[in-house]
Amino acid sequence: MKNIFALAEACLHDPDIEQKLMLTHQAQKLLTQGELSLASEQPPLAISSVQFPGTPILLSTREMPKRKLGSPDGIKAFFHAIAHVEFMAIYLAWDMLYRFRGMPDQFYHDWLRVADEEAQHFELIRTHLKVMNLAYGDLPAHNGLWDHATDTADDLLARLAMIPRCMEARGLDVTPAIIAKFKHINDEASVTLLTRILTDEVGHVERGSYWFKFVCAQQGLEPEAQYQRLIKKYYQGGKPKGPFNREMRIIAGFSDAELDWLENTSL
Repeated sequence: MKNIFALAEACLHDPDIEQKLMLTHQAQKLLTQGELSLASEQPPLAISSVQFPGTPILLSTREMPKRKLGSPDGIKAFFHAIAHVEFMAIYLAWDMLYRFRGMPDQFYHDWLRVADEEAQHFELIRTHLKVMNLAYGDLPAHNGLWDHATDTADDLLARLAMIPRCMEARGLDVTPAIIAKFKHINDEASVTLLTRILTDEVGHVERGSYWFKFVCAQQGLEPEAQYQRLIKKYYQGGKPKGPFNREMRIIAGFSDAELDWLENTSL
């Protein structure tokens, strides 16, 4: 029987993209068939040992070229950036289940499903890029998402606050307006793709919210206060700036009090 943590280690430490996608889908299939062991036999390797492909070239956010969505080059750059976010999200989901042991089985089931869906998103966007004569890796990208993973490698509560409940939740805020722009230019292929991703991402953020509250309950902590504390500690600038999609965030497990705090620019 295959082991989920051995597969996670292989995905995180082999930079080959095709191998990573194949192993991710295989793992989800094995789990569905009841053929995947969740036994934790070896402790995780240090997060510094995770391996990434040689391309795209990674730049700081400030070094990234500025392109507007209204031009063909801007659209290509936008989808390349989304491809990179989804590719990194495969790593983030695998690392969530690999690094944090001793949780209920459902935790590992949830994050493997997230990894599999992120791999599907990446494959869909990569196909979309091919139509535009672009391949993943042809343009530079930035590595901010993985920086948050490194910062929270020893703290599950912080990881849940920063990745699904902060960085991934930003997609719920901005994607509907981007979908509207593609509808305006009658780009139905892009609308369909982004709508599929947005629908899945609501579920990913919801799983982050669920497990954040679960860990808080385990540790006897008040979730809303802990969310504020961790965002202030790990988010550069104190907290994200709005506007925030209250409707989608509430579906994804945010409380009104959390959203009031995020929206209050005086705090």
